[in-house]
Amino acid sequence: LIADDRLFTKGASLGEGRGKLFIIAGNEYPEAISDVFSERTPDHRILADAYVLTKKQKNTKTILVSKDINLRMKALSLGVLAEDYINDKVTNVNIFDKNYEVFENVSPEMIDQMYMNGGIPLEEFDFKSDVEPQDCFVMRSARSSILARYVPQSGMVVRVEKTRSFGIEPRNAEQAFAMNVLLDKEVLLVALTGKSGTGKTLMALASALQQHESYKQILLARPIVALSNRDLGYLPGDEQQKMAPYMQPLFDNLSVIKNSFSYQGREVKLLEEMQKNGQLVIEALAYIRGRSLSETFFIVDEAQNLTPHEVKTIITRAGEGTKIVFTGDIQQIDSPYLDMHSNGLVYMIDRMRGQDIFAHINLLKGERSYLSELASNLL
Repeated sequence: LIADDRLFTKGASLGEGRGKLFIIAGNEYPEAISDVFSERTPDHRILADAYVLTKKQKNTKTILVSKDINLRMKALSLGVLAEDYINDKVTNVNIFDKNYEVFENVSPEMIDQMYMNGGIPLEEFDFKSDVEPQDCFVMRSARSSILARYVPQSGMVVRVEKTRSFGIEPRNAEQAFAMNVLLDKEVLLVALTGKSGTGKTLMALASALQQHESYKQILLARPIVALSNRDLGYLPGDEQQKMAPYMQPLFDNLSVIKNSFSYQGREVKLLEEMQKNGQLVIEALAYIRGRSLSETFFIVDEAQNLTPHEVKTIITRAGEGTKIVFTGDIQQIDSPYLDMHSNGLVYMIDRMRGQDIFAHINLLKGERSYLSELASNLL
């Protein structure tokens, strides 16, 4: 811990070859930028210090490092070098360009055996590429095909069926894979990515409800990030009324599930009872902070708007018997300080890949409607 006057005078060494740490304070605000950038703005005072250093130390490269792209653009307009903070960035986001492997010319007898026995040991397959835990495949022979997933706990490649969960049935292979890992109690951490309308949140909620007897609580939450970075304080109403528009998509998914049953059906009454007794909770993610979650099926929606630190905080809250599902679209980030390389969702997927208890399913095909699919692809 460095906590003395060296920080303000000669600087404190960070170790051999690592330079020194200084704290800059008390510089006079330069007149050269005061007409354009008001001194009352904290970011502008940081910018001013970088500007002064650039002018004073012409033989030393001065770089302003910030995750705020607006501040970086202002710095560049003044001739100050500026860079993004790249330490927590994920460089390879190609994992979001595919959803599953397709293996052609598989032995018909092998596929028949999978249909008969439910699975085959991994070593019996001759895969041309490396297989990671929870990888999903479509395997085809001349006469049949099958959906499959590698389960590392058993060392088996198992058959994946289109399992109906609480009134919701998968409409494509991707959704079938998603439902399969969501229903697997040995997969404790799941990431579902994909554009709007692919069924990420719906699959997660339906599978949670299907397993409601296995968990004390089903928790569905999302971060409150105002569009265009506008403060919620300007919206009318109390706290609940301000947040209602941001939470409504979660209730919409619940309504889709309710509508798959008759109005007076047993399942609808069960949902209402679960909401009443607190077994099914839908709320803002901010209310979860500090809690320890045991025997909980925890769904975090819009996870692309979380920082890596926030994602880590959520996962480390998981107690015994808890399953956490993150859903999100890395192309729809509302936070001005995050991008597709630095958000918490992609960071978590990159760090957790290859772990036995983790599965990532990327959903590409929209199922909401033709109009929704067209808009997601073209706009």
